[in-house]
Amino acid sequence: MIPYSVLDTTPVIQGGDATQAFRNTLDLARHAERWGYLRYWLAEHHNMPGIASAATSVVIGHVAGGTSTIRVGSGGVMLPNHAPLVIAEQFGTLASIYPGRIDLGLGRAPGTDMRTAQALRRNMSGGDTFPQDVLELQSYFRPAEPGQLVRAVPGAGLDVPIWLLGSSLFSAELAAYLGLPFAFASHFAPDAMMEALHLYRGRFRPSAQLERPYAMLGLNICAADTDAEAARLFTSLQQQWTLLRRGSPAALPPPVDTMEGRWSAMEKEGLQHALSRAIVGSPEAVRRALTAFIAETGADEIMMTSQIYDHAARLRSFEIVAQIVTQIRDSQA
Repeated sequence: MIPYSVLDTTPVIQGGDATQAFRNTLDLARHAERWGYLRYWLAEHHNMPGIASAATSVVIGHVAGGTSTIRVGSGGVMLPNHAPLVIAEQFGTLASIYPGRIDLGLGRAPGTDMRTAQALRRNMSGGDTFPQDVLELQSYFRPAEPGQLVRAVPGAGLDVPIWLLGSSLFSAELAAYLGLPFAFASHFAPDAMMEALHLYRGRFRPSAQLERPYAMLGLNICAADTDAEAARLFTSLQQQWTLLRRGSPAALPPPVDTMEGRWSAMEKEGLQHALSRAIVGSPEAVRRALTAFIAETGADEIMMTSQIYDHAARLRSFEIVAQIVTQIRDSQA
């Protein structure tokens, strides 16, 4: 049975604040560790009222310090926003404090709007230099050589696994060329998923980090005890994304009985397309859909994200998936 992992944006709910969001994130991570999830990744976004994980490396430290065995990392650090040396130092520090538990997932997008990207004080052509930035970052994790003028301290000589994240073909091809594991954002950009997987697997070149291609796929999964309950919980994400696409990002709203009247026909069609790979339903419905998705894609790992307003219901969603995974594993034994 393939491993399952968690992608968390540390959601800020309506009526809540970042302090509560960080407390919920750590609580979910501790549950995920007990339930057998392999990784817990945090995502970098900026200027988003509903996302508290902007200082991603800090939140990773918060989660790693409050757990014991689960791998913790970035899904991802948006490299165009940062100098590679700074990221090497940050993740070298994390890997030194929590050895053998830190992952470094890298994204090519800024994770925000253009005005905020400018406020981050990085060159706006950062996407064009992404391959060079990845190579520079890799170099800082190699053992320091005599006479080397710039070193990552800590960082040099540490084994920090680097992943490339993507929602198109660019990072799939780069990950294949560099021999790195690849995570595709099928949870919000499903169109290029199969083509990206084919390209990545077909062009993969073994590296010192990875002998064969390894593809992780992101999935929105909203599981509950009944289909109706899951569909209602899912309306929080639908509302939040509708507001985001209108240019009005907001905290995660409570669920509603129906989305009718809350989005236009065009907004509904666009959002349903973007979330077409989402799995929403009862345990049996989730099991069927998840099994079919893995069979279709040949995913090496699933990274599950679940934007649910009520923290207890969010925990229950991840617990249901963990129970499904156990049932599948037992049936295959």
